[in-house]
Amino acid sequence: MTSSAHFDAPPSDTPEARHRALHEALRAFPASLFQFDPRMREGWYADRYFVRTTNTVAFDQRDPVVRMQVFAKQHGIIAGVYEVIRMLQTQLARHPYSGRAYAIDDLTIETLIDGDPLAPRETALLITGPYIAFAHLETDYLGVLARRSLVATNVRRVMDAANGKPVIFMGARHDDWRVQTPDGYAARVGGAGSVSSDAGGAWWGASGVGTMPHAMIAAFGGDVVAATLAFTRYCHAHEPDVKVVSLVDYHNDVVRDALAVARAMHTTFGTGSLAAVRVDTSERIVDTSLTADAAARGREGLTGVNPELVRRLRAALDGGGFPEVGIIVSGGFTPAKIRRFEREQIPVTGYGVGSSLLGHNDGEHDGLLNSFDFTADVVMVDGRLESKVGRGYAPNARLVRVDLGALGRTDPTP
Repeated sequence: MTSSAHFDAPPSDTPEARHRALHEALRAFPASLFQFDPRMREGWYADRYFVRTTNTVAFDQRDPVVRMQVFAKQHGIIAGVYEVIRMLQTQLARHPYSGRAYAIDDLTIETLIDGDPLAPRETALLITGPYIAFAHLETDYLGVLARRSLVATNVRRVMDAANGKPVIFMGARHDDWRVQTPDGYAARVGGAGSVSSDAGGAWWGASGVGTMPHAMIAAFGGDVVAATLAFTRYCHAHEPDVKVVSLVDYHNDVVRDALAVARAMHTTFGTGSLAAVRVDTSERIVDTSLTADAAARGREGLTGVNPELVRRLRAALDGGGFPEVGIIVSGGFTPAKIRRFEREQIPVTGYGVGSSLLGHNDGEHDGLLNSFDFTADVVMVDGRLESKVGRGYAPNARLVRVDLGALGRTDPTP
């Protein structure tokens, strides 16, 4: 498991430091990394009215230079900035009638940095240049910022709740496979130290981490011990850096199975061979070790992975002579639930969090966001203020101007 420290937060002390941080990051995120679909340049992914607006303006023989101002409606952490800059570098349009190919040099870009905190209606990005050049990209860059910032913000909230304990981002299985890589990057911006798939770590050089699924145990006929020993033999032979964590809720009897696994691992591989056990009990059932309690006081609070279950498991492992074996919990964890565990000092060594980070949650009740919307407005045309009422130009001293010459030359898509 890699470090769970937050993504290196952008400096906020001086404009010079922020300028340096932005351009160092851009060197690590070349345009080729994002594999933009060349149809983007033709407006394939644009809301159709942006394409029609471009055609209308050009047909009327206009080519206005505008300033586009982008802001969000929530507090959060911004992510996706580098992707947007590279999009603007490589996906600008051609004039529909003159055939002029616009280039990044035609623009001025001022932006916040990935990882920056963002306040509602704070200007996050300013793009100044020929409107026809980038009108078709509004749908795309707003979508990038919205998705990346949602994941980054939710992960940051989980990290803050976890008080420095490791968090594995397990969102890959809860959405389309095509968003695994950018979601994994956004999770890193938010502070997650580990992701569950190699694709999730592709943009920041990490491999996926993981223990074992319930399917592995099923493949060994439901024998948790046999599955764990086999997994350990495989890891020792082919992935020696992997720390063995056994999944122990398969039979809904985590205390018995955890002790059986710990004893077998100690006998076969020695002390310290079992790094931790993971508990992923369904929220619909009560573990066997708590059945008597549930009968006495009702099921309330005893279903799923709950504090009492973890306390009993910790006591059993300590009593069995395995104090070095940690306990990782997953299944239904949100900042609200994690804060409760931390407040009550439940002996957890790490958390696995998945779907709730992608917006599949109960909003502020869970301490998370369901969405993170960005809006773009024209606030200046040909050097004069021009905007919808209530959406005027709002300068932001934290914005960093992109040095276009430092981006490197990328041939535009034919």
